[in-house]
Amino acid sequence: MKELILSFCVVATSAAFGQSISSELQAINEVLDAYHEAASRGDWDNYFALMSDDGVFLGTDAVERWPKEVFREYAGDRSGWVYRSVERHVNLTPDGNSAWFDEILDSESYGTSRGTGVLIKTPDGWKISQYHLTFPIPNELAREMTDAIKEFEARDN
Repeated sequence: MKELILSFCVVATSAAFGQSISSELQAINEVLDAYHEAASRGDWDNYFALMSDDGVFLGTDAVERWPKEVFREYAGDRSGWVYRSVERHVNLTPDGNSAWFDEILDSESYGTSRGTGVLIKTPDGWKISQYHLTFPIPNELAREMTDAIKEFEARDN
């Protein structure tokens, strides 16, 4: 009988843990979806509310490392940008207090893009601590693109 009770407790704990993870992943996905939705409307109050106070946005240009308040100033007079997630992967740390993700995006302006980042769990819910936007370059085009970037950078020196 003790073995049956112990087995039940393990199964119940595992099920509750699985539901907890599922709930956290759903909450994280909702934050990321809301982030993209707010950006598409130029709703900067909601967009930046989804970032942690010390959040950072890393743009596609090597010089684009924007702490939250600097990025808010940059975005302030813009009407928004549209990125739709078409595939997303989210992982939680074992303690459940932070997560990292990668997503393939469809951009109205640039086509296929990639977003990666980190979220932290706060008393106010999940917040984006870092978001990094990139343009994935097909391997067949990599040499051409990196040569063009090197040439461009050499002109600045």
